[in-house]
Amino acid sequence: MTNHQSLFSPLVERAIRIAAQAHRHHHRKGSDLPYITHPAQAAMILLRAGIDDDEILAAALLHDVVEDTEHTLAMLAADFPPKVVQLVAAMTERKHDHDGRKRSWQERKDEHLQHIAAEPWEARAIVLADKLHNLGSMLIDLEAGQDLWARFNSPREKILWYYREMVAAAEQRDPRLAMLAEECTDLIEQLATRPPPAGENSLQ
Repeated sequence: MTNHQSLFSPLVERAIRIAAQAHRHHHRKGSDLPYITHPAQAAMILLRAGIDDDEILAAALLHDVVEDTEHTLAMLAADFPPKVVQLVAAMTERKHDHDGRKRSWQERKDEHLQHIAAEPWEARAIVLADKLHNLGSMLIDLEAGQDLWARFNSPREKILWYYREMVAAAEQRDPRLAMLAEECTDLIEQLATRPPPAGENSLQ
């Protein structure tokens, strides 16, 4: 965490411009909201948690760019310091195997859980901010009567399992991450205690 001489950060501005451009055709799952609202909120959550390092915030804004767009780590390296690129790389799931075949949801999640557990606290902070925004959005949509769980390719219990495991992998009893992890856990339990839609087999 650093004390900035200026409230305006050229690095963060460059990150949000590139993220907005890269995600310009994307929307949040199950909605018409521009996708950029998600990384922007992840960065905002980090700020509210007291994490104001420009490189961490830039990486939060860019955290899905390599995984979900044509932007590559090499392209990011041309515009950002090595730390930003390393943090984005830590956030990026490998969606295809070495032969170009799409990997299963479970395989990708298991691998990413292992990777996150070995990453520095800055990467784990971004993971928790990312998950906190997802969880909060999910709860809002559920409360609005939307068919939340139908959006996912995995059943409700698997989704909840993944979020619990990721929070544990990211927190590691690090006091810097306690607030983020506690809020994630609270939202997971709120989602878990809401009954699934009628007719859904939550154990499928």
